[in-house]
Amino acid sequence: MKFFLLTLFLTLSVYSQTIKDISNIVGIRENQLIGNGLVVGLREGDKSPLTAQMLKNLMQNSFLNSAVAADSAAAVLVTATLPAFARQGDKIKVNVSAIAGGEKLDGGLLVLTQLKGIDGKVYAIAQGRVVGIELASAKTNREKSQTPSGYIYAGAIVEKELPYSLRNEKFITLSLLEHNAKVATSIEDKINEKYGENLALAYDTRTIEVTKPSNISIIRFISEIQDIKLDTNMKNKIIIDTRKEIIVAGADITINPVTISRENFTIRIKKSNLSDKAWEDPLVNVGIDLGDDTKVAKIPGELIPAIDIDNALVNTKNQPTVSDLMRAMKTMKLGITEIIETIKMLDNLGAINADVEMVR
Repeated sequence: MKFFLLTLFLTLSVYSQTIKDISNIVGIRENQLIGNGLVVGLREGDKSPLTAQMLKNLMQNSFLNSAVAADSAAAVLVTATLPAFARQGDKIKVNVSAIAGGEKLDGGLLVLTQLKGIDGKVYAIAQGRVVGIELASAKTNREKSQTPSGYIYAGAIVEKELPYSLRNEKFITLSLLEHNAKVATSIEDKINEKYGENLALAYDTRTIEVTKPSNISIIRFISEIQDIKLDTNMKNKIIIDTRKEIIVAGADITINPVTISRENFTIRIKKSNLSDKAWEDPLVNVGIDLGDDTKVAKIPGELIPAIDIDNALVNTKNQPTVSDLMRAMKTMKLGITEIIETIKMLDNLGAINADVEMVR
């Protein structure tokens, strides 16, 4: 597809980030869970020996020995992410993917499935109705087809907690997302300056150990540390899987104001100059509210409807972000391929304050 791109850049300024944006706290992390199960109630199952055996085992566990055809069932892998400090009874999202065939899982029921950690212990139990994943056609970007994958929001209940507590910790260890001696030194200086004593010490280009003052709780201490602002150009990362057509990006990755014109759409994104009062006035600030202080409307001067899928103006109350652009393009009913190509172009022109990593 041929395309034309006009970028309207403002003068680049130093990207102000907080310590939270560019570091993790060692020990506080998510954990991956996995299990295998059955999705039943499909229009067409995978009819594989694996599914037949799993269905037979399920029946035997219910003390039923009758033979059951696997015509409407599919063997699946179920994965989930256990958040840090998850508690018993919490509900988490699960992802479901067919093992044996290319059947569509949308509307099927995932039966009770154990989700285990790498230690082999069961940490969550999943069950529920699967929502199928749709991908845009490579030809039109607007025609969609279902894949042999899906998800269940709040589809698993946490059964076992990870034994980790911050209560008695006397220090925390920060790990930068990428090694950078200048940034590590800056963090050490900023923390020591804030508390007026030498609490932070950078051990290498990624690791800073910080001792907690005696007159503050560990949670408040972490909150204050993470909110410290840094003047740095250390960037977050956007990960694009071109094969699976998946984009993973932080919600606060900023982009410079830009106008993009391609064969089948035009979109302009910029920070609004409206006052707080005018921003809240729907007669002044027209368009579809996307949430997070972002609206999409028609481009001024164009003789097109207020809600248009081919020509749109995206106004943001704060600095525009990649998240704002992606949500606007989805509202315009543009496919994931168009969104990926747009982000790649903006990256090539230096309009995104992040490193874009392509995964194939």
